[in-house]
Amino acid sequence: MTDVELRQLRYFVAVAEELNFGRAAERLLIAGPSLSQQIKALERDLGVRLFDRDRRSVSLTPAGAALLPHTRDLLERAEDLKRRAGRLSDSESVRLGYVNWLPPDLVRRTASVARVHIDAWVAPSHTQAARVADGSLDLAVCWVRTEDLKRLGLRARLIGADRLYAVSTGSVTADVSARDTDVLVDDDITSWASWNVYAEELTQATGARAVRISDGAITGPAFFEHVRRCSRPVVNSPKGQTDPLPPDLVRREVVGPKVYWTWSVVRRESEQREGVLAVVDALCEDVGDLGIHAPDAWLPADDPYALPG
Repeated sequence: MTDVELRQLRYFVAVAEELNFGRAAERLLIAGPSLSQQIKALERDLGVRLFDRDRRSVSLTPAGAALLPHTRDLLERAEDLKRRAGRLSDSESVRLGYVNWLPPDLVRRTASVARVHIDAWVAPSHTQAARVADGSLDLAVCWVRTEDLKRLGLRARLIGADRLYAVSTGSVTADVSARDTDVLVDDDITSWASWNVYAEELTQATGARAVRISDGAITGPAFFEHVRRCSRPVVNSPKGQTDPLPPDLVRREVVGPKVYWTWSVVRRESEQREGVLAVVDALCEDVGDLGIHAPDAWLPADDPYALPG
């Protein structure tokens, strides 16, 4: 099978449709003897006879008839691959920035529509949104508010959502009410501006307690040290969603309400390039609401996906 060429498969289809080597050769613009040799070579490589032929007639063998629809399908897919490759070779590059999360199937989703380059500078949400606005990036996956979109001239579509949980000492793993948790708020607004806005609204809306810190311990080992010092479970941040917990700490689901952080793919409102718009569509296709519109779910009031009222 390794010697079979698409060219030979096209020859097979042409002869099968014409049931005449002379007419097939004319259609393919090749010499009749050459066509006959290529069909014999294909039969040899496949290990089956495709045609019964004599001086007066040509007919498909049962094997040839069985293989014909599969061959047509294979040739159609080969043409589709060629068309997709052609579009990619002519397409603009799309530069995409992010904070700490990207869809795991990003490459598969976008490969057929554009050449996506992931920007190496991982920055906070507010920074990445501003870079899209000023043209440094074409797209960014980040957290934004409706206010940010209006101020920066951006549009956003939902691409992902994290349900935040709490981390505490001890062995109790039961659900914990949001009002019985602590939420860390860092003095460093350069790095944590988006999180601080989110965290402060969370405390106001649910009755959770804000704990002011100044060491960047919203995530990482320093976060776990704060958990050990706090008397109540501490809400984790989106940057700590996948961090493994030390053995002396436990995860507890936050309820009443369930707390969600949304991820948007943002673009400029004035964006008209087909490649950029196609990447947005590819990334957001079939995303759904990810649980954020459940009756017991909470989003900040200015979240682009918060329901009215």
